[in-house]
Amino acid sequence: MIYFTSDWHIGHDKEFLWGRRGFSSIEEHDTAVLLRCNEIVGPDDELWILGDLAMGGNEKEWNRVYNQLICQNIHYLQGNHDTDHKMDIYDGYGFEYCGYADVIRASKKMNFYLSHYPTMMGNHEEKQRIWNLSGHTHDKNKFQYGQYCVYNVALDAHNCYPVSMEQIFSDIKKYTNVQR
Repeated sequence: MIYFTSDWHIGHDKEFLWGRRGFSSIEEHDTAVLLRCNEIVGPDDELWILGDLAMGGNEKEWNRVYNQLICQNIHYLQGNHDTDHKMDIYDGYGFEYCGYADVIRASKKMNFYLSHYPTMMGNHEEKQRIWNLSGHTHDKNKFQYGQYCVYNVALDAHNCYPVSMEQIFSDIKKYTNVQR
């Protein structure tokens, strides 16, 4: 199965981040993010992290979290807080760096344009075949920017869990039916 997520912000010791997500400390937050990911993403699944894996903290804390991930097939895109130094560290975990954006064929009828930053893709006409999956905004809404095809995969919109491709398809179907 394929999963998407973004904006983990491991080690980001600012209450406005972990408190808003319902945690009492950054340690509780980081542990919960790891446990929730491992709860649904298995070793043979594919996980796309669309930026901002870590902010603040230190390599020791990152190691505690990332070395415990059970998924063995992790791709990541660069976010606004992902420095060259951090990306070198992620490479050391065996994560596959995919630049600032990538496109994957989600089905015979739909492609996903993956990026950290939301990118307005078009409208909801029947012929629309590409959706942007992104994060960055820390918005709790799955859908952003009205008529544009932008789906938020950030932890904030999914109770700190990654979201499966099947769930995204289901959410898009419901959303586009309401919008028509």
